[in-house]
Amino acid sequence: MTPDIGLILGIDGIATGSIYILVGLGLVLIFSVTRVVFVPFGDIVAFSALTLASMQLGRMPGTIYLIVTLAVVACLVETGQHLWRRQPQRIARGLFGYGVLPLIPAAVAFLTAGHLPVWAQIPLAIALVVPIGPLIERIALRPLADASILLLLVVSVALTFGLSGLGLLFFGPEGFRTRPLTDEIFRFGPVVLSTQTILMVATAGIFSLLLFLFFEQTLIGKALRATSVNRIGARIVGIRPGNAAALAFLLASLLGAVSGILIGPTTTLYYDSGFIIGLKAFVGAIIGGLTSYPGTALGALLIGVLESFASFWDSSLKEVVVFSVLIPVLLWRSLSLGRVDEEDHEVEE
Repeated sequence: MTPDIGLILGIDGIATGSIYILVGLGLVLIFSVTRVVFVPFGDIVAFSALTLASMQLGRMPGTIYLIVTLAVVACLVETGQHLWRRQPQRIARGLFGYGVLPLIPAAVAFLTAGHLPVWAQIPLAIALVVPIGPLIERIALRPLADASILLLLVVSVALTFGLSGLGLLFFGPEGFRTRPLTDEIFRFGPVVLSTQTILMVATAGIFSLLLFLFFEQTLIGKALRATSVNRIGARIVGIRPGNAAALAFLLASLLGAVSGILIGPTTTLYYDSGFIIGLKAFVGAIIGGLTSYPGTALGALLIGVLESFASFWDSSLKEVVVFSVLIPVLLWRSLSLGRVDEEDHEVEE
């Protein structure tokens, strides 16, 4: 391997790692607020890219039917809960948040399928995919908010298989690659740097900065931090854990949707590609301890660079190399932390 090849592989790894940063930050955000290892988060990334690809091909994206179904079920769950608690005055707000708002982009996509200009397809694809996370949280995860982490993980894995099956139904078994967001190329000696790569890295940096400012400077961000530190204490001071969870899923889904738009032009995505993307980002999040945002970002970059060099060495073994990193990291984490029972942890909270 020459220095020039090493530099090219390093740049490619940083670009890939930028996508893993966005996905990893979303995973950590959800876990810190809800204790849910949201395994199907990678499917949101894949759905975003596949939805945009369907629009670019002039097809009706199957995401519309998913959103409509989830919105109807979420409205029924929300209405039933408020009637059970004898709070009918809150039904209208729930129906607006879980019914009206998600259905607006679905209606726009249904009425304008194949007729939108390219510049309008990207925000519409993002708007279609973003509600998936909050709707799933309301339907499947919020009723189990006080369950054990193991049960939440089992439900999360089941949701992954469900979304993968729906992805196969909506988009078919063939792979898709979206059109490049830009075709500009810069040459620095032997190194060729595309604007797409710069856009991926810049987006990861901008969103990381925005998340930092959101948690440090805004009242809502501090409420989310309070919920992640002590759920019972947050409830005592007037913070609703359910609202905090919905907001966490909303922000994380936005990160996932943007990640899908960025990664779509660089690789061919299939209905089940999100699972692998989510797993690699999860390895980066584990390096950060599933609690540290800077640690997650560094871990995701490490995974991206490692994957790039492993692909050059043997492309058939790149996943093996990447996931093998998880073993020593887990051993290091288990040895550096004392034994903490879940029940004791909840009491301390």
